[in-house]
Amino acid sequence: MLAIRQVIDHTIVNFPGYVPEDFQVTAVEKGGSDRKFYRIRASDRSMILVKYSGHKEENRHYVDIAKFLASSGVQVPHIYLHDSAEGLIWMQDLGEQDLWSFREQPWTERRPLYESALIEVFKMHTAAARNFERASLTLEREFNEHLYLWEQGYFFEHCLGNHFRVSAAEVNCLASLPALHDSASRLSSLPRVLVHRDFQSQNILIRDGTAWLIDFQGMRPGLAQYDIASLLYDPYVSLDPLERIELLGFYERLARRSGVDLPDDFRGIFDWCALQRLMQALGAYGFLGLQKGRADFLAHIPAARRSLREVASRLDGLGDLVRILDSLP
Repeated sequence: MLAIRQVIDHTIVNFPGYVPEDFQVTAVEKGGSDRKFYRIRASDRSMILVKYSGHKEENRHYVDIAKFLASSGVQVPHIYLHDSAEGLIWMQDLGEQDLWSFREQPWTERRPLYESALIEVFKMHTAAARNFERASLTLEREFNEHLYLWEQGYFFEHCLGNHFRVSAAEVNCLASLPALHDSASRLSSLPRVLVHRDFQSQNILIRDGTAWLIDFQGMRPGLAQYDIASLLYDPYVSLDPLERIELLGFYERLARRSGVDLPDDFRGIFDWCALQRLMQALGAYGFLGLQKGRADFLAHIPAARRSLREVASRLDGLGDLVRILDSLP
């Protein structure tokens, strides 16, 4: 973490027109990230400074991905300067309102914001995916069978095992369910696009009524339904089933109007992707809460667990998982 004086000093060196006495610097809290964010106001200008470490490979690729997405028409923050030696990024300040901050507003007000977010991620799934072959980008590992199984294991270890204390024998039995392994194999066999990987309400900023995407450094080849499920089953925000159906239908119409052929089982794939995403989220909450000392993340487990139970109950071969979820305290 940088001291405020360091934030000012680094900024003055790289933006010499600023006067030190004009600076107002505030730390910005940002989820479970190991990066540190600062809002800098100086000389009638506002910027966000990001300090990252090199421990996570994806952090080093944020700037290249941001520029690539912008060139593909996706609304992302403009990058002013990147000091790779110091691990510092100065970027556009899009304000303090994210999609999550509208969670208590009426659906008539929230729906256009969700639709705007789906439009932006659709650009990632289509225009950016088409441009990817011509780009020199380093991305995280693609969604393949191994990654889907890893997400499942992440849930079984850190949520069911470590948090709920389900016995190792029962966890192993659930982890070996044929339906889960078959799903990982099937999902990995489907054509991939580029996905955000953490497309949830706190990673979508709202500016002048439209959505801007952030925290896309985990972008990789995967399925569009994974991103859609990440937003529609976001544990941080409560959406009712009809609202989810409306938004899923909006994405489908958007795709068809754009000439994208959707498979007949698009919604069935969506359900399996929702299962995967919720398992990943529950595993992350258990890991961050118990291993990283972030007990605040444990508060999101009940909502994510309810959603996982809802989705699992619609899928074949997961009766044992539903039974366990029903039995948890």
